[in-house]
Amino acid sequence: MDASPFAHWMLREIHEQPDTLAATLDLYVDGNAFRPATCDPVRRWLAATGGRIVIAASGSSRHAGLVAELTIEDLAGIPVDVEYASEYTYRSEKCRQEAGVLVVSQSGETADTLAALRKATAAGHATLAITNVPTSTMAREATVSMPVAAGRERAIPATKSFTGQLLTLYLLALLAAEANGELPPAEISRLLAELTRLPEQIRTQLAGWETAVRDLAPRYRDARSFLFLGRGVHYPIAREGALKLKESAYLHAEGYPSGELKHGPNALVAEGTPLVVLATVDRNDPESVARYEKVLHLMRDMRDQGAGMLALANRGDTAIAALATHTLFVDPASEFLLPIVEVIPLQLLAYVMAIQAGIDVDHPRNLTKAVLSE
Repeated sequence: MDASPFAHWMLREIHEQPDTLAATLDLYVDGNAFRPATCDPVRRWLAATGGRIVIAASGSSRHAGLVAELTIEDLAGIPVDVEYASEYTYRSEKCRQEAGVLVVSQSGETADTLAALRKATAAGHATLAITNVPTSTMAREATVSMPVAAGRERAIPATKSFTGQLLTLYLLALLAAEANGELPPAEISRLLAELTRLPEQIRTQLAGWETAVRDLAPRYRDARSFLFLGRGVHYPIAREGALKLKESAYLHAEGYPSGELKHGPNALVAEGTPLVVLATVDRNDPESVARYEKVLHLMRDMRDQGAGMLALANRGDTAIAALATHTLFVDPASEFLLPIVEVIPLQLLAYVMAIQAGIDVDHPRNLTKAVLSE
């Protein structure tokens, strides 16, 4: 089987995301309510966590975990720590005595994440595995499995599995908010109804994103380094965008919190080092608006400094477009759904930058789909 009608599996899998998100959603949600068969085991895991969650993951999966940290804490009021799976195994259990341990892995076989799961199990923690392979070792060995329904992912760079993880972790946050009584049933129903519209909203934007990225990517052909910036839940997406560019296009890229740029990294900003600024906003969320205003202020300073900026902004945002060198637009969404939406144009950017450099984007050098040894 080949990737037709697409030139590469990575591009095909980017375009499959409306369908894979809808399939994952259908596993856990019926209309505007949770499905008891798949969600009740997760509810029991949440009850066994002791009111604290530790997430162990690597690579893109860890970035999904960083989004989940803020989402679960803000919506459910449950403290969350995110650790590199490769470091978890070598840390003491003294500070984790009352915690549920969540492992996130595309394959469910990643060596360091599996080692973290086994250490957590041996220490007596209730464990939850979010994987894209429901028959994987992690799914079998965890106390509870909460699979992603993205289907087999053939390209090495994670695309549809990553957005599937973000969606599943958002559902986990809503279940936790329900369990803690932080969100009333009517609000849970409203958020689930909003979520069911997301796959089609992404579908209607995908072709436009690809066209826009193909048009602007040649302008960055000579850039050798990129700085990706984001605040709040958008910071992990900045990191994910940078990782995609590294592994797909072999370009140096780093993701930073927007507010940290002036604390050192700004020394790197010069001609040939563009900034990629995540500047989306949920106008119904005062905290999101406050973050956006800070990003807007930073962009004014960077324009005065002469920096080249590629911004990701809400459709119709003329303030951001006036400051940026180039702008990619996404339709407005709620704050905790924006990461799922905004990462897709960044996946397309990595893809187009790679193919214009003649790189086999489905099989980047030195990388494998699942890291089976440390």
